[in-house]
Amino acid sequence: MLPIRSHRSSIFSSPPHRHSSAVRNLAPQTSASTNPQFPSGVSLIVSRKVKKHSPVFYLHTNTSAIQSYSTTNFSSFYCERMDAYSIAWAFLAFLFGFTFFFVFRLKSIDSSRGKNDDSMKRGMVDTGYEIRSDPTNDELRPDDESDPDVIIVGAGVAGAALAYTLGKDGRRVRAIERDLSEPDRIVGELLQPGGYLKLVELGLEDCVENIDAQHVLGYALFKDGKSTKLSYPLEKFQSDVAGRSFHNGRFIQRMRDKASTLPNVQLEQGTVTSLLEENGTIKGVYYKTKAGEEVKAYAPLTIVCDGCFSNLRRALCNPKVDIPSCFVGLVLENCQLPFQNHGHVILADPSPILFYPISSTEIRCLVDIPGKKLPSVASGDMANYLKTVVAPQVPPELHDAFISAVDKGSIRTMPNRSMPAAPYPTRGALLMGDAFNMRHPLTGGGMTVALSDIVVLQNLLKPLRDLKDADSLCKYLESFYTLRKPVASTINTLAGALYKVFSASTDQARNEMREACFDYLSLGGLCSRGPVALLSGLNPRPLSLVLHFFAVAIYGVGRLLVPFPSPKRLWIGARLISGASAIIFPIIKAEGFRQMFFPSTIPAYYRAPPLK
Repeated sequence: MLPIRSHRSSIFSSPPHRHSSAVRNLAPQTSASTNPQFPSGVSLIVSRKVKKHSPVFYLHTNTSAIQSYSTTNFSSFYCERMDAYSIAWAFLAFLFGFTFFFVFRLKSIDSSRGKNDDSMKRGMVDTGYEIRSDPTNDELRPDDESDPDVIIVGAGVAGAALAYTLGKDGRRVRAIERDLSEPDRIVGELLQPGGYLKLVELGLEDCVENIDAQHVLGYALFKDGKSTKLSYPLEKFQSDVAGRSFHNGRFIQRMRDKASTLPNVQLEQGTVTSLLEENGTIKGVYYKTKAGEEVKAYAPLTIVCDGCFSNLRRALCNPKVDIPSCFVGLVLENCQLPFQNHGHVILADPSPILFYPISSTEIRCLVDIPGKKLPSVASGDMANYLKTVVAPQVPPELHDAFISAVDKGSIRTMPNRSMPAAPYPTRGALLMGDAFNMRHPLTGGGMTVALSDIVVLQNLLKPLRDLKDADSLCKYLESFYTLRKPVASTINTLAGALYKVFSASTDQARNEMREACFDYLSLGGLCSRGPVALLSGLNPRPLSLVLHFFAVAIYGVGRLLVPFPSPKRLWIGARLISGASAIIFPIIKAEGFRQMFFPSTIPAYYRAPPLK
């Protein structure tokens, strides 16, 4: 037996969350298994006897088998004898080699990244674009007892939920929102079951009541006339636990109203123009009131939650915003979904189409169009595109309602943005929500990440009696960026990877991966429960995501090799594995390999609250 890792490490498991309720692990606890794809005399054993949720991998080899295997002619092996076993070996060698390469490189990467972040931060502060010093104060302003404990910039999903949460904990909160009227958006309308559980944890579950919200119990996938239903694994939860879909604006107004019921929470309409800085510490904000007067507001902690179009984020992070596609939104009426209480994903050409209910009489349709350039709505090009390219791929039950919605003319568009979290730890300030971190909205995970982040922050702030020691608070809150990573990065990575897999391609290997994903999910059992548990936010474990992703790739290779592994099929299979790696590893790298898989190795993970 040759152990791949020692019993004392935890390479393949993320540690339990230190500050929030544990998420149920829905995956079966396999004690040992043998992989039938390995050559005779070589097997892979997975053991969970060392530590709960920490699998240990062993390669069990037979010496004579290895000796015989190594004497095979190298050239003839690759030209004539390559089969599924060699591909499995090559994949395992590549995966483990890549992992250990990353581990050895982490220290130098983190060091250079820290230096770059410091220099970029100094450059951004010096420009004064989003941070302004107070020109009226030559001396430090004394603390005013009337100042709030926290200023929240923005009162959307993240801002309103955070205002209520901190206010309920006894903090004095001032939330400044650009527009307090009901928002009208075409995204942020689907809350996954994992997000609903966070809503319950924050005491906000009643905010999905009385807004005609619909229960969502899973997804239905459609491809080339075939369909499969994927249900959320909700058996172990109470009957009210499910996804919810609704009008985004109604949900936000309910949370704003609930936050306003607290006497120590003040919601004010105004436009924050910049952060207010004194001696390198954020002391508050400059903002314009509804009447247009520019005033200052002070607080020991300013939390920026001003959404995907944030004009403040560049002072607090290194934003690398990508726009892979745009959504075109329609509302369908007088029709029924093929699978009631399920979101519908059509694997269309060139990219997915989504349908889900947002009320008892309305169905939201989101058509994904790759790239930033869209057909013109005003000239009628968009309507023509929807009728000629999209409509033929819509399920028959929804076709007439889809054409009616296009003819009605209420066509909305929205760029789909993704941005990994790359914060600058800043005294007196913190980023949250879409201003901080975004992912493709295909999987509907944005609100789940935001609410999970609020739970983490709430538990970090609870032990603190006051927030006025900026240095200690900044150092302590660095743990927020580490503690949120396993959950947030899993959902972010899944969204980015799934969008690329579900989109059509001219590359045959990519299309084989797409077909393999549909067939893999259609198998049912663990093959569907595992990925859907990840998608729903009920089991956001990074390792589970990586294993299922490559299981799909290997399943795709297996499909190619049946009934006969021709050289062309072998070549496509090799490209499929290579393409899968090219999809997921760059996303993991952007999220932070160490923070995602080994958060307990980050010093900030163990930060204790300041004694004051």
